[in-house]
Amino acid sequence: MKPVYWLEQTQADVPAENDWLSARESVCLSGLRVAKRRADWRLGRWTAKCAVASFLNLSMDAQDLAQIEIRPASSGAPEIFIANEPAAVAVSISHSSGAAVCAVAKPGVELGCDQEVIEARSDVFVADYFTESEQVLVARVCAAERSRLVTLLWSAKESALKALREGLRLDTRSVTVSPINGGFNLNGWSPLQVRCADGRSFYGWWQQGHGMVRTLVANPAPDSPILLPAPTRFSDCASPSG
Repeated sequence: MKPVYWLEQTQADVPAENDWLSARESVCLSGLRVAKRRADWRLGRWTAKCAVASFLNLSMDAQDLAQIEIRPASSGAPEIFIANEPAAVAVSISHSSGAAVCAVAKPGVELGCDQEVIEARSDVFVADYFTESEQVLVARVCAAERSRLVTLLWSAKESALKALREGLRLDTRSVTVSPINGGFNLNGWSPLQVRCADGRSFYGWWQQGHGMVRTLVANPAPDSPILLPAPTRFSDCASPSG
């Protein structure tokens, strides 16, 4: 198994100023006119930069964070550049309801993460987006647990489609999520598996907190995700990638 790391930040953690953005990112931000879109974009970039800086044991000074740049690949997946050079790190980013999460691993890891608010979703939603075996799982669960299970399945699908670098361009029924029943709960994480229509599989983890479900999948199979230090403590932490 391979180690994977994660960090969560909220809108309250993001600095008011933009001096931690690169020149290219500042131009991109200036083109975003909708306030919520701007806030979500800044939150995702801030979380990813903090996670990468922690993982690589880099400085958290604004001028150094500005050297870390998140660029979209042709697939739309995020790629990390430092001082305009590709960085030796794999990342996945997700944000929802004022919070963002970034998963980080060494190069060569197919990685995806997602987080979703636990909320009711209709039978039509389940029929449209879930595989037959997933629909059976939902049908069997008690009413009190239905919203959490549906959210978990959906979030794990999102994570897997990100790991495939396809996102929602692929049919969500091309991946099938299976929470591992009776799986141990390690540091708040429980295991899951995602089987792809092409025969590949991802293994991963999920956890619940603050009314949300968070999922992370990877190939090779990941160990239980390791929480990175918060930004205020970055200068005191040792490099987790060493």
